[in-house]
Amino acid sequence: MLLLKFMNTPIPMTTAIRLLKEKKINFEPAFYEYEEKGGTAVSSRELGVAENIVIKTLIMEDENKKPMIVLMHGDRQVSTKNLARELNVKTIKPCEPEIANRHSGYVVGGTSPFATKKAMPVIMQKSIADLEYIYINGGKKGFLIKLKTADAIQILSPKLFDIATESV
Repeated sequence: MLLLKFMNTPIPMTTAIRLLKEKKINFEPAFYEYEEKGGTAVSSRELGVAENIVIKTLIMEDENKKPMIVLMHGDRQVSTKNLARELNVKTIKPCEPEIANRHSGYVVGGTSPFATKKAMPVIMQKSIADLEYIYINGGKKGFLIKLKTADAIQILSPKLFDIATESV
């Protein structure tokens, strides 16, 4: 496997990283000690950044099992009710981990929205677009990338909706 070096830490050459390099998108790797079920609270704490700019990549599906990528602020939750209403479907729910892995080609906890195995529509919480830059998964557990939000939007062409609720 090809690896780049960043401060003596090998950068995994995931499909997400290959795509970003191919598109000549600038990014900074950000490594942290992954904790099972720790989520963005752990990554933001370990990286010393606001949880609001750490973006979760979620694989969800509608009642017809049609998958989609949903991007949400780390400190917020997705209102599946509002998302279903926006998409004009009956229900939206998170995919089971093994199904999400199959759709994305990544392992849950390391899911990147870039270069997924299956092409899926991308839904982004509208307020993410207001951020100058974001931290988002680079395709491996414990590996985020910092990039300009505008670059992520350019590559992903997401639909922007206001679908956030407060975290519980």
